Amino acid sequence: MKPLLYRLSRPHSLVAAALLVVVAAFVPAFVAIQPHQTVKATYLTDLARLDSAVTALRTAIEKHRPASAVQAAFRRSRLAYKRVEFLTEFYFSGSAKSLNGPPLPEGEVDDGIGIVIEPSGLQVAEELIFPLDASRRSDLLQQVASIQTTISQLRRVAGYTELTNSQVFDAMRLEVARLITLGITGFDSPVALHSLPESIAALESIEQTLDAYPLSAQASPINAQLRQTLRGATQALRGQSFNQFDRLRFIRQYAYPLSRLLMDAQLTLGYPLATDKRMLRSSARTLSDTNAFDPTFFLPYSYDQPTTQRVALGKTLFFDPRLSGNGQRSCASCHQPNRAFTDGETSSLTLDAKNRIDRNTPTLVNAAFQSFQFMDSRTFYLEDQITDVIHNTREMGGSINRAIKTLQNDSTYRAQFSKAYADGVTEKNLKNALASYIRSLTNLNARPDRYLRGEQVALTAQEKAGFNVFMGKGKCATCHFFPLFNGTIPPAYIKTESEVIGTPATASEKQLDADEGRYRSTQIGIHHHAFKTPTVRQVALTAPYMHNGVYKTLEQVVDFYDKGGGVGLGFTLENQTLPFDKLNLTTTEKQALVAFMKAL
Repeated sequence: MKPLLYRLSRPHSLVAAALLVVVAAFVPAFVAIQPHQTVKATYLTDLARLDSAVTALRTAIEKHRPASAVQAAFRRSRLAYKRVEFLTEFYFSGSAKSLNGPPLPEGEVDDGIGIVIEPSGLQVAEELIFPLDASRRSDLLQQVASIQTTISQLRRVAGYTELTNSQVFDAMRLEVARLITLGITGFDSPVALHSLPESIAALESIEQTLDAYPLSAQASPINAQLRQTLRGATQALRGQSFNQFDRLRFIRQYAYPLSRLLMDAQLTLGYPLATDKRMLRSSARTLSDTNAFDPTFFLPYSYDQPTTQRVALGKTLFFDPRLSGNGQRSCASCHQPNRAFTDGETSSLTLDAKNRIDRNTPTLVNAAFQSFQFMDSRTFYLEDQITDVIHNTREMGGSINRAIKTLQNDSTYRAQFSKAYADGVTEKNLKNALASYIRSLTNLNARPDRYLRGEQVALTAQEKAGFNVFMGKGKCATCHFFPLFNGTIPPAYIKTESEVIGTPATASEKQLDADEGRYRSTQIGIHHHAFKTPTVRQVALTAPYMHNGVYKTLEQVVDFYDKGGGVGLGFTLENQTLPFDKLNLTTTEKQALVAFMKAL
């Protein structure tokens, strides 16, 4: 009987679930079909429905149906995708990206050679459908054909993939995080703004998945709360306009309770949590938990984990001017703690105090939560950033080798290094100690965080409104992702984006800044003027703003984005990744947005 069950657990048609039901009727209780098998059968059925929906979309395009019919067919395809998204993203992330990745090319460096990866999938098709561009019908059909090919491959591979109950619950909780960060923000439906109905489809898929589990028998109170929360969440989404939707209330009252209840259900049913290392810890009940994110996630494997002794040593080194060439500048000279580890300057003075370096000093707060360092993303690790800064003749003008000799001759340092590292004062340990201190500079506990956790802390009406502008109409959260509010992409949080926004050279906004950004290191055309998306946490303390410090106030920054970035200002910038249509924020919305950012 087991071989038959195995064959039936990987069907390729709409009859999958029905077949499992028929077989179950003849299977003795001791070989009863397990929940994860039912989930898999439903997933394969939903994949077939997605295939049918995309086929109908293709037919509508080929038969030159009216724009409204094509758009309706597209929406049905997106809703069908949302029903399979949580398992597709979890088990087949490459297919998920091909089906629904961002509609922008990516530049990667492989063995020193720059490669541009063109986008594909539903988001690319969306830009051709809203509005329907008849002149690009062949491009649209090519995209749809590519989507169909991916679905076909996915159905074949999924049939041979074994699910586990722990992974299914993990995938559902990650889908809730994805809904919060990429769904209701409009990230993956930027043109059609179909995010809220699609979020309902994702929640319905979660509820259907829960039907496969014996929650009513083994976790009846949790099951009742889950169902009530899911109904409340879908009702809160239904019939809402994108710009007016109260995202703050939705997250606090529905999404976060749902995430907590899913974990409660998983543990009550005896399915263990994942143990792999992640940026968003598998033990996090919500995105706003105090310990939800692991600041050591991007630490190189060859370096030591932070300890109390290593952080303390790194802090001492951070304030020691002997690391510089002239013995007068420390890391803290430009990264001042009382300014959120910035310096308040447009850009710092060079070591000789005769000129200024090229770029504004970024905050080090939450620097650990980025996969790239420096504004041009030229290094991966904090340890490498430290090497770069110490040796840079305009910044520290020092030498790590000379610093090591100095520290080895200092009895206090020798003792500190010996307590922190078995091999004492070495170049590797010096860099690791400094990086350990920087990794300790995390702050994810502002009033908005505590409010979202349900603590007794107040947000003003203006701050609440500002959160909703940030996460909705203002489109801020489609680049500054919740809740880190930097460019590290959720919910995996393993890659930090660079963006081309068209920053002007001066506050008069007459000319594009000449800094080529990431292009300097990659030599990839789409990286011209690209800069890492920084965090907006602590932003009230980090003025002036942008890579060149061109704006002195947050109000100026908001106005720049409201105008549509550089292209909105009239600059010729074909590779701008920031949407260049005007946001049309009201004065009240702008003020609320600034108030919220200051609350961070």
